[in-house]
Amino acid sequence: MHRQKFNTAKENFLQRRYGVRLGRRYVLAAAGVMLMGVLGCSQVNGSTSALAKSPLPTESPLPKKTATLDTKVVAANTKFGFKLFSEIFKKDSKDNIFVSPSSVAIALAMTYNGASGSTQQGMAKALELQGMSLEEINSSNAALKALLENPDPKVQLTIANSLWANKNTSFKSEFIQRNRDFYKAKVTNLDFKDSRSSGVINTWVNENTRGKINKIVEAIEPSQVLFLINAIYFKGNWKSEFDKNQTAEYPFYIASDKQKQHPMMSQTGDYRYLENEQFQAVNLPYGKDGKISFYVFLPKQNNSEAFYQNLNSENWEKWMAQFSKQEGFVRLPRFKMNYDITLNDALSSLGMGEAFSARANFSAMGKNLAMSQVKHKTFIEVNEEGTEATAATSVGIVATSAVEKPKPFRMIVDRPFFCAVRDNQTGSVLFMGSIVEPQ
Repeated sequence: MHRQKFNTAKENFLQRRYGVRLGRRYVLAAAGVMLMGVLGCSQVNGSTSALAKSPLPTESPLPKKTATLDTKVVAANTKFGFKLFSEIFKKDSKDNIFVSPSSVAIALAMTYNGASGSTQQGMAKALELQGMSLEEINSSNAALKALLENPDPKVQLTIANSLWANKNTSFKSEFIQRNRDFYKAKVTNLDFKDSRSSGVINTWVNENTRGKINKIVEAIEPSQVLFLINAIYFKGNWKSEFDKNQTAEYPFYIASDKQKQHPMMSQTGDYRYLENEQFQAVNLPYGKDGKISFYVFLPKQNNSEAFYQNLNSENWEKWMAQFSKQEGFVRLPRFKMNYDITLNDALSSLGMGEAFSARANFSAMGKNLAMSQVKHKTFIEVNEEGTEATAATSVGIVATSAVEKPKPFRMIVDRPFFCAVRDNQTGSVLFMGSIVEPQ
């Protein structure tokens, strides 16, 4: 009977919805990981801290460690991000997609602290964390958060985490404290039977995405005991803004037989640029130092399928090293979109399906728990003021008089394209998406 309840609740959650619109300069995301009791068991005996009945611990029982960034964790996040995007793209290639692999990876890393046995192994496989200790993962994520936030006076980047626990359920104090110590997670007890509880959680999401995402939790199911939520907010002005007077309507070719008129921004300048037989790509930096950039990849005519087949973390790192400074002309659509997706199927395909099943083992978190839903929402807006420029990743690349100056390029982004927001200092990919139709 308990397993039937679990499966019914799971089916109710496996809904996915998303919508798309058009226009400006903010990029942000929120990802929620929602866990539920598989067997409806709300009390835990032994060495657990009863969140419901006693004040949450203020002193950490864990030894304080200095957070250090391990590049293996950044590489794992990048690999996971492209694998996740590929799974989504398989089903949604004809629609706009926009996800924050960093947001999903952080939310799942918090959850990973509660996983054990084969459930932990499956999550490690999906998240590319095999061979890394929990301490190494947590410490690197703490260091990464510190490095990423507020990179430039003209760039805002905040990462917020929270745990929302049903007040009648107990969780292991080590699990709670790790998320407090390493992820700076806000931990709150709520009465999940109170219809106002979802509103309290959604208010936190709304505040931490500056009002761009106002809801991630719908009605709370009776079997729900915990929500782990990450919210990333990003706002950046281009290093070199587009002139609004140069924006004009041009055709955007959605498909070979379908086009529409759309506002396109235009600019001439020096960019970090890459072109090969598969695509054209340009790096448009934000802020004074260009520490974070917007990358636009435009597959060559009739080459879109081959480009996405080759889009993986190995090729991505190779391409990042091949950009060089070049004069050119860029025409880019102004666009704005909301995206909403449930990631259960994609994550199961990557090897962590057990985490969603009655066999799930989250014994390091509490008793009889499984993941019910990983829900992800994003919003992006690109316009003349923000999402363009030339990357400050010009490290080691110097134009010398001995090298013949390349001919100026023209990059007209008038058909479906891939884009990403990347932190050039750490290599972290904050957002990525494919824009089929800027509306």
